Amino acid sequence: MDTPHHQDCTHLSPTEFRAILFDLDGTLVDTAPDLLFALNRVMKEKGVESPLFLDELLPSISGGSRTMLQRGFGMDPEAPEFAELTERFLAVYSANIANRSRLFPGMEVALARIEANSMVWGIVTNKSAWLTEPLTVALGLDRRAACIVSGDATTRPKPHPDHLLIACREIGVEPAHCLYIGDAAKDIEAGRRAGMRTAVALFGYLASVDRPKEWGADCLLSSPEDLADWLAMP
Repeated sequence: MDTPHHQDCTHLSPTEFRAILFDLDGTLVDTAPDLLFALNRVMKEKGVESPLFLDELLPSISGGSRTMLQRGFGMDPEAPEFAELTERFLAVYSANIANRSRLFPGMEVALARIEANSMVWGIVTNKSAWLTEPLTVALGLDRRAACIVSGDATTRPKPHPDHLLIACREIGVEPAHCLYIGDAAKDIEAGRRAGMRTAVALFGYLASVDRPKEWGADCLLSSPEDLADWLAMP
């Protein structure tokens, strides 16, 4: 993959874009505290005495419940009890889905600037709709997002571009006029395959082994404030 020539997005003009699409967990919303609560609750129920700390869980979040449960229990996903653990984890998480989850600091300013620039924004996530919908409703994002495309909208998750192309159809914007922001290599690959420009949310749930400069994104965002500042460019 090519490496980006630019650390920030200042070489791109906001006027080139009509829409900005966000991954959900680790990009738009900091969902880690509620995911950690759910995982530690299930671990305690199953007799695991040592809870995980937040920084121990963060690198596993992009991999979904499978990866998080592997981190918590050190168990092979093919183990007979893994399906039961998954069901219990998702049940606890669903019941506590927006206790502490919030927009990343500075993201509200960025969203307001998107809206002030007569652009639209949306959410494209691998998270299933039965979890995405109550979370976005609780945070009031459902009333503002031009589209919310969840993981079960198609059978092929990111890095396939299908979800992003659905989003483009829903908002009526060509991929070439969209910027997709995510915190995982699969987000950037999906955006590139869809024909969009892409940005890495460096403030998201990256692992120490990740090499975001090698993912081929058009730019890297150190914070939501970077996005807000870029949107304020003439």
